[in-house]
Amino acid sequence: MTALPSAPVEKVIVTYKSKTAEAGSNDAAKTDARAKAAKTGESLAFERRLAGGAALVDLGGSATKQDVTEVMAAFRADPQVASVEPDIRAYAMAVTPNDTEYAKQWDLFEATGGMNVPTAWDKTTGSGVTVAVIDTGYAAHTDLATNVVNGYDFISDSADARDGNGRDANAKDEGDWNATANECGLGSPASNSSWHGTHVAGTIGAVTNNTKGIAGIAYDAKIQPVRVLGKCGGSSSDIADAITWASGGSVPGVAANATPAKVINLSLGGASSTCPSVYQTAINGAVSRGTTVVVAAGNSNANTSGFTPANCSNVITVASTSREGNRSFYSNFGSIVDVAAPGGETRRGTDTPGTVTTPQNGILSTLNSGATTQSAENYAPYQGTSMAAPHIAGLAALLKSAKTSLTPAEIESAIKSNARPLPGTCTGGCGAGIADATKTVNAVTTTTPPTGTVFTNATDVTIADNTTVSSTISVTGRTGNAPAALKVGVDIKHTWRGDLVIDLIAPDGTVRNLKASSSSDSADDVVTTYTVDASSEVANGAWKLQVRDVATGDTGYINSWNLTF
Repeated sequence: MTALPSAPVEKVIVTYKSKTAEAGSNDAAKTDARAKAAKTGESLAFERRLAGGAALVDLGGSATKQDVTEVMAAFRADPQVASVEPDIRAYAMAVTPNDTEYAKQWDLFEATGGMNVPTAWDKTTGSGVTVAVIDTGYAAHTDLATNVVNGYDFISDSADARDGNGRDANAKDEGDWNATANECGLGSPASNSSWHGTHVAGTIGAVTNNTKGIAGIAYDAKIQPVRVLGKCGGSSSDIADAITWASGGSVPGVAANATPAKVINLSLGGASSTCPSVYQTAINGAVSRGTTVVVAAGNSNANTSGFTPANCSNVITVASTSREGNRSFYSNFGSIVDVAAPGGETRRGTDTPGTVTTPQNGILSTLNSGATTQSAENYAPYQGTSMAAPHIAGLAALLKSAKTSLTPAEIESAIKSNARPLPGTCTGGCGAGIADATKTVNAVTTTTPPTGTVFTNATDVTIADNTTVSSTISVTGRTGNAPAALKVGVDIKHTWRGDLVIDLIAPDGTVRNLKASSSSDSADDVVTTYTVDASSEVANGAWKLQVRDVATGDTGYINSWNLTF
């Protein structure tokens, strides 16, 4: 907000000294208001007593600044008065940005299909967080420039890179056009440059409140362009190295990243029924360094399980929704989708592919007008899960900025647990629903005071394949039975949580199931709090968390767990 509205003062708040009649008697305060009215010639009336004991005095609604000054002077001159102050106005600080194209960014603010971003800006704007956009590189744009930090070009093939060499420290987008059909394989079309990475970057971190263009979701974050897609796409070997470098890892022959990213956006993918190990290794390394990895689900209107890196573990996989709150007609779907976000529809599903019939329903962002090489900067609407993913990357940056201690798993959990159901339809599965930025930010910045005594066991217990293990908490010093709403906090690290069956065992041996196994739940880790009715159990004694691994191929450990009485 650059300026507050000028609102007239219509009331004043008068605090009388503690032993005066006016401090304890409304009748006395009314009499004093009438006396001050007679003295100043204003229409004053005692309205009500405030919770703190002060008297609210109404000036009648037509008082000028001079009138207010005279009234306050009259009260201040009274030795019975401790203080007098105007009853001023307060305003919601999440005002509309002054960016000239902001009104077209329905994806940020519309109630139906938007992501409820503006009021999140009251608490966080992404300051202190770097987001790596691993994509086509950066096409210079004045609505991004001040938020861009040095990146890297990881395209190792000089012909694909179109810059005359292989890898280098210049992440400039040299264009990904194809001059002729079949140039990139049988069936590949001729096409202009997409400037895809610049469009993605704008959604995350376009400069905001600069009376120009669009607003970015995490507009005080920094954008690090990392180039991996050139002519005919990019290779998994280059992309994996880019993930490692962007997150602060070491890549042979490449200087260390001076500004490692805490969020990585991967609006890219290819067909594969499994996650290649080169991807999974790089992603696991990034997450271990505290970097959240966000991936587009894909645009084939098919199950996401057949596309990578969307089907990798330790990532937030994002489907796309339309302005109406439906799954976008092109968006991939399925059980491995974690959450959905606006990706738009620049045409209807029945319209001719390649046409733009509903540009107002796409995602507007920064771009370049060049057909092949860079030309003038501009803005344009795109559609795709590539556009949905940066909404989540931007939200992840807001969360990390608001609470720096958040881990990637905690960020994912917060986004998913605070998403809202799609107002429209999603055949096939769209994860937890449409992400809600304000609700999620509020959730991680609101401290809930403990309601009772917490007993914790933080000793690691290894969970091997097809084994049953347990961890014990000895509860002492309690009287009577356990609560009817016993809180069981669980933090289990595991690379396929669907393998796990989790039970709480009371001191008398009674078993209460907390989680069943699921062959379709391939996500990592169990970090949550269960509520169980344990009111029939004596509180004191040895409580056990029992974990059974019912399948092969993935292992983990109990990191910690707790009971809140």
